[in-house]
Amino acid sequence: MAQGEIDDWAGARRFRFADPARKNAIGLDTVTALYAELQRDPEAVFVLGSTSPDVFSAGADLRASDDDRAQVSDTLYAIYELMVTRPGPVVAVVEGLAVGGGAQLMAAADLRVAGGGARMRWVGAGHGLVVGAWILPELVGRSVATDLALSSRWLDAEQLLAYGLIPQIAPDPWEAASVLVKHLLCLDPRAVADFKTVTSAPGLVEQLSRERTRNAGWDGKATF
Repeated sequence: MAQGEIDDWAGARRFRFADPARKNAIGLDTVTALYAELQRDPEAVFVLGSTSPDVFSAGADLRASDDDRAQVSDTLYAIYELMVTRPGPVVAVVEGLAVGGGAQLMAAADLRVAGGGARMRWVGAGHGLVVGAWILPELVGRSVATDLALSSRWLDAEQLLAYGLIPQIAPDPWEAASVLVKHLLCLDPRAVADFKTVTSAPGLVEQLSRERTRNAGWDGKATF
């Protein structure tokens, strides 16, 4: 069963992870449901968040079977690509931790709204994966991206702000997201779609494809 809550919210379609006891680890049902929702109305504003203020998502469920884990990983990459290429904007609302695939989802969003408890960590290299190589340099530059990906250190909200990963720290992230969504709904959809096309082509999607291919054979084992 998909661990997510789906609703229409503030004029947008909203998907919130809803398994805080397991840090919103993403299983096959959940990732399949998220992909379907993103596809349902590509021009709609889409909001991605969590029902818990403590955690956005710890990423793919590492306790899944090998076959399911491989499908989750590959579908997550399909989701990142869809987030970047769909004409409608995607807003990530992050109040707590975002790790691994959760960090990738946060980074892949067109706009990020974060609270004071937001934290991000990139742990791919410790699991034998290349994680974030397609998007981090675009957001923070190659030097900082390399440091974050290889050090696996935590970034708190103040550091996310300092590196430009979020534009500000919102006292009430969901209220700030509501204001943002209302603004987005007033924009010309074609202009929004064209802006996304220009900023993502051609290199970003190609880099994503290379990372996706590199990680396809991952055995699910961690090295630390």
